[in-house]
Amino acid sequence: MVSIVVPVYNEEDLIVMFHEALSSTLHGIAEGWEVVYVNDGSTDSTLRLLKSLQALDPHVVVVELSRNWGQVGAIFAGLRTACGRAVILMDADFQDPPEVVPQLIDAWRSGAEVVVAVRRSRQERRKILAFLFPLFYKVLGAISDYPMRLNAGLFGLMDRNAVDSILAMGEKNPYLPGLRAWVGFRNTVVYYDRQDRLEGDGKLSFMSRIKYATDAIMGFSYKPIRLSFVLCCMATCLAFLLGLGAMFSSNPTRAAAMGIECAVFLMGGVLLLAVGVLGEYIIRIFDQVRDRPLSLISHVHRASAELAAQPGAISIQNGSYVVQPEAYSGKANSRAA
Repeated sequence: MVSIVVPVYNEEDLIVMFHEALSSTLHGIAEGWEVVYVNDGSTDSTLRLLKSLQALDPHVVVVELSRNWGQVGAIFAGLRTACGRAVILMDADFQDPPEVVPQLIDAWRSGAEVVVAVRRSRQERRKILAFLFPLFYKVLGAISDYPMRLNAGLFGLMDRNAVDSILAMGEKNPYLPGLRAWVGFRNTVVYYDRQDRLEGDGKLSFMSRIKYATDAIMGFSYKPIRLSFVLCCMATCLAFLLGLGAMFSSNPTRAAAMGIECAVFLMGGVLLLAVGVLGEYIIRIFDQVRDRPLSLISHVHRASAELAAQPGAISIQNGSYVVQPEAYSGKANSRAA
């Protein structure tokens, strides 16, 4: 089964149209499918429309949250509810085109465990966001400590292994595209053109977008706090040059001024060094508290025959390792027979 998780908040104008478009693209796929709509405390008739869709279409699953928890909270509620072997995340405003969903499923059938939908182009009528989004992805790509697909949002597919790994982390301020890249597994990309909202305005406020960007940077980059070491080196070098200038200056007034500037930059460098050292300890506390696993297992491959734990089961002949036939257990031999 393939699960499509769709967070929904006050989308009464689009939700029926969206479900019709999505179900038409999913009609006829080999796997069973379900659409998990997560109602994030909508105050309009969205919940009533979702329940009506569920009465008409058995593929619809409606998750009703107790209040508005925000997009991230709704997404993780959907991930916990989804039953599919593959889970697709997308928005209900047609910015994530439903016709791309079969391409994601085909890539998963071909062996990919994480399929990232990357935007070739982006239509955005809000000019400030059209400027900030590319800038954010450039900054994130430059400072991230993990390789990430740039210009990729939530839209994409994850295999059950990846979904369970992300849910097991229990992070309180998750940046899902970063976690999706961090867990690894077999990745591939599907490119698409991101459209503007079909109707209405986006439900994420500007400040919520700022917090989301901050979670992305702070959760997957140590470079901002380690910037203190770079500034410390710059301040120390400048203090050294000012000190040399004060020593060899023939003007007493200029020498005194440069001496004071040298002292200021030197003390600033010492403070920045102290902040950097403190930051390294905080980084380690941060890693310990968020408790991400040191590694994740994708698959465990085992031999079909079991070797008996007997002395001399493996011997060396002509410089090569040889397994003696009698070393196999009776259970393995019975299977071979």
